[in-house]
Amino acid sequence: NNETQSPLFVATSNLPRTPGHPFYQKLNEILAEAEFDSFVEDLCQKFYATTMGRPSLEPGKYFRMLLLGYFEGIDSERGIAWRAADSLSVRSFLGYSLDEPAADHSTLSRTRRLIDLETHGAVFTWVLKRLAEHDLIDGKTLGIDATTLEANAALRSIVRRDTKESYEEFLTRLAQKSGIETPTREDLAKLDRDRPHKGSNQEWEHPHDPDARIAKMKDGTTHLAYKAEHAVDLGEHGSGAVLAVTLPGADQGDTATLLPTLAEATQQLEALSQDAETCDRIRPDGPAEVVTDKGYHSNETMTDLAELEIRSYTSEPDRGRRNWTDQEAAQAAVYANRRRIRGARGRRLLSRRGEFIERSFAHNYETGGMRRLHLRSRDNILKRLLVHVSGFNLSLVLRQLLGIGTPRGLQGLFASLFWLHIFITELGEALGSV
Repeated sequence: NNETQSPLFVATSNLPRTPGHPFYQKLNEILAEAEFDSFVEDLCQKFYATTMGRPSLEPGKYFRMLLLGYFEGIDSERGIAWRAADSLSVRSFLGYSLDEPAADHSTLSRTRRLIDLETHGAVFTWVLKRLAEHDLIDGKTLGIDATTLEANAALRSIVRRDTKESYEEFLTRLAQKSGIETPTREDLAKLDRDRPHKGSNQEWEHPHDPDARIAKMKDGTTHLAYKAEHAVDLGEHGSGAVLAVTLPGADQGDTATLLPTLAEATQQLEALSQDAETCDRIRPDGPAEVVTDKGYHSNETMTDLAELEIRSYTSEPDRGRRNWTDQEAAQAAVYANRRRIRGARGRRLLSRRGEFIERSFAHNYETGGMRRLHLRSRDNILKRLLVHVSGFNLSLVLRQLLGIGTPRGLQGLFASLFWLHIFITELGEALGSV
């Protein structure tokens, strides 16, 4: 009999150990130096019972697990839990002992529902303070842009807002009214193609995610989606940090969401300017310039920014010859914006906007794994998004200290050093043989 019995007990000294990942060790040093665990424990104390109840996930471990989602490019909470259980170096980063089981995805999601949105926002602000301490925030010039995120909801499952009738039931009823007694799938598909205004958010919603909106994605397809809008630091001494992230409805136009996102970024900068540790590193007057693409251009936005004494650098769409009768203020604001974007500084800022904002989108939603959402409802998604983007901001600090911003970047750095070592060795041998 070749079967062997597993040992009943394993000595702690025999458990597998790891020196830890250098990247996560440095990240934990940054968090520990700023007393991150004490900060989040004080914030979250009101959400935890003092006695009794099921064993909970500590706030420090919870927020680290969400940060892990950014650094490892993991899109779902289930994937984060799997990674935490699978990797010894990640377990060390999260603060788990060798004999302690990692939290599963249900514990992670339950903790997310337990802790409110304002607390996640406070963690986002805390991370911005760390950037300010490293002189990585300028705050004078903001770039604002938005991107769509595919919701965890299928279009075929939408229902009418008034009657809760499904889309297929609705098409079947229309077909029967047009004289088709028992419509086939081909009949319903043809009726769907020929029907105008079939994607109205005023008429349709998803029963399990009513906050999702029918929207066109970047690839031209139509999905239920959310809209994430970033305010990015474009200042001369800034690092491209995301100063604010908002989640307006995907059916809202850019001109309708600009001012709320600008207001959120201004509040974050005010919080930094009023903090004793960062007040001398942040300009007290708030943002002075806003850079956007042509989707944000309108008479109203140009006028609003002028009234706020904020200089706009907004690409202007070709609208042909315009009538400015009784619109003196709008004309002055539009013409002033036009002069600015045609100047050398305007061209430089528009180029910088494309570089830094697209970088934040790529890192957070492409390599960061959040382009396709797994959560539902605006508050749940924004909770995850605030900490996810905080991971991106922390990567800017790590890039300043280590030269890389993700664990995978460290692998690339080691590979570069290895090949550099090989090159120097071969060069030395070649010179020695001459």
